[in-house]
Amino acid sequence: MAELAILIEHPDYLVIDKPSGLSMHQQHGVDESVVSRYQQAVDNQLRPCHRLDTGTSGVLILGRTDAFVRRCSEAFASREVSKFYLAIASGKPKKKQGTISGDMVKARNGSWRLQKSHNKPALTQFFSYGLGNGKRLYLLRPLTGKTHQLRVALKSLGVAIDGDQRYGGVAAARLMLHAWQLSWQHPQWPLTAIAPIPNAMLAHIKDPGIIPQAPSQLAWPRTVARLADR
Repeated sequence: MAELAILIEHPDYLVIDKPSGLSMHQQHGVDESVVSRYQQAVDNQLRPCHRLDTGTSGVLILGRTDAFVRRCSEAFASREVSKFYLAIASGKPKKKQGTISGDMVKARNGSWRLQKSHNKPALTQFFSYGLGNGKRLYLLRPLTGKTHQLRVALKSLGVAIDGDQRYGGVAAARLMLHAWQLSWQHPQWPLTAIAPIPNAMLAHIKDPGIIPQAPSQLAWPRTVARLADR
């Protein structure tokens, strides 16, 4: 079994650094999943409070008690949890910072696409930083939690995430998307977690100093709050 990456251990939950390439749950032809790995090694009562795509690495919360799983899952659904992701993509985006919004609809073969309508929009705020060699680092703040939201958001900018075969990203060793920081200000279970940036991504970042270490303090757009309340 691969080495476990535990960021926070608490009687009611576990916060882990999910590896890229491991699915959330066991699938046909695959014996191991994130959940089964930690259930077998730590606690067979562990259950996920949210999910990450198979290719995405980073902060993931696994609950140990019914009360925690229920309340934490509700917090994700009601947007109480603050999340920040990092991604690397090649090419020139339509814009280098701002907000990406629109309704997401199913496309072919399990993919999604972004529309211009805003009935129940997916909302993502972002900043980006040049890395050289035609690549940019994206700091992403999803305000909603739609399937494939961040991958579709960058695709809509004309710059699919490197390693994202589904959405046409440049070939890479893995999907260059990482759930970097997460915080939940709850009176009983306050938590803040940071997952180290993977080496596969750091290899493209010549100057790590360009990465804001306190992303919550950046001047994120305020106008999105009204859309997020819909």
